[in-house]
Amino acid sequence: MSEQSGEATSRLDRRKARTRAALIHAAQAFLAAGTLNVPIVEITEAADVGMGSFYNHFETKEELFRAAVEDALEVFGALLDELSTSLEDPALAFAQSFRLFGRMHRRNPELSKVLLNDTAALVRSGHGLAPRQSRDIEAAVRVGRFNVRDPQLAHAIVAGAALGLGQLLHAQPDRDDAEATDQVTEDLLRMLGVPAGEAEAVARRPLPDLDDISRRHDAA
Repeated sequence: MSEQSGEATSRLDRRKARTRAALIHAAQAFLAAGTLNVPIVEITEAADVGMGSFYNHFETKEELFRAAVEDALEVFGALLDELSTSLEDPALAFAQSFRLFGRMHRRNPELSKVLLNDTAALVRSGHGLAPRQSRDIEAAVRVGRFNVRDPQLAHAIVAGAALGLGQLLHAQPDRDDAEATDQVTEDLLRMLGVPAGEAEAVARRPLPDLDDISRRHDAA
């Protein structure tokens, strides 16, 4: 392949990537608003791309919406991973991720609504918080930090708590999101077998810079 041909291919790939990203971002805005019955033409207009471009990337609107949810999940999940790399204790990693997820509802409300409007994906997806929660719970059980008989059942309970917390924080905008999240985290840690005093201490440890998290998400 000639250098000129390679440059043309590279430009085409970048243009395709921009088009796909525009469609995903448009879909996320509709998901955040709870507008799921929107026609494809309205999505392409919001993304400022042609109808033909849509079918170059997705076969159906449902496929686009799945990609939009998975993208939102993975963006936040990758940040959680980056912020927990220095934590060797899986119980601490679990608590930190849950506490950051709880605070995300107010700091990134559009992302929060995208996730809460597809609860099945949030609970069972291979992206985002769900696989990381399962990983940390199983690791904490292996090293004796958590005492649970069924890690999968524990994950289901934790996922339900995460969903309920997010919905409550949107329904009650005057509620202190940090205090509510830390209280739920403490209760979950106690359920998972962490002694009460330690659970309280872990649920109130200093967290990474949340403004930095927001800036990274906005730049993603």
